[in-house]
Amino acid sequence: MPTKYNLQELKFDRKALARPGYGVKTATNVTAKLPATQFVLLPRLLPAKAFSFPYHLHRFAEELFIVLEGTMLLRTPHGVQKLKQGDVVFFEKGPTGAHQLYNPGPRPCVYLDLRITPGFDVCEYPDSGKLLVAPEGGIYRKNSAVGYFDGEENPLTHWTAAQRKKKRRRK
Repeated sequence: MPTKYNLQELKFDRKALARPGYGVKTATNVTAKLPATQFVLLPRLLPAKAFSFPYHLHRFAEELFIVLEGTMLLRTPHGVQKLKQGDVVFFEKGPTGAHQLYNPGPRPCVYLDLRITPGFDVCEYPDSGKLLVAPEGGIYRKNSAVGYFDGEENPLTHWTAAQRKKKRRRK
């Protein structure tokens, strides 16, 4: 069954990101209604003098922004450009799709953030060298990578411990 909503009825969260300088808000009355499994629709409000999120890219999600109201600045690997009402911007997966918004103006901006995701994603933050694993939400330093077999030198000890646990549960 089709899901309908009206852009005039968006209700944005009062909470913004808990960090000075960042302030994007999401209209949860729309996102909660969608029964989609891979398509995400996030109407967002970016207050004056605020950044959306840290500069980032997605490894598994593609995004499309549609500016509904106002003007803002977009940072990408190609530099900074102005976005205005009616602009549509697509962000592909990987480093070439890195992005961040900033609203330097006196009024809020409203945009739709449409995303296709397989239910998980890895976001990379080039400015700070972090990785976010979603939906789990763990944030890690990219430069702390380890080898595939690090900590796996003696698998027999793990098997022995698992067998002991099984025997204890039977008693």
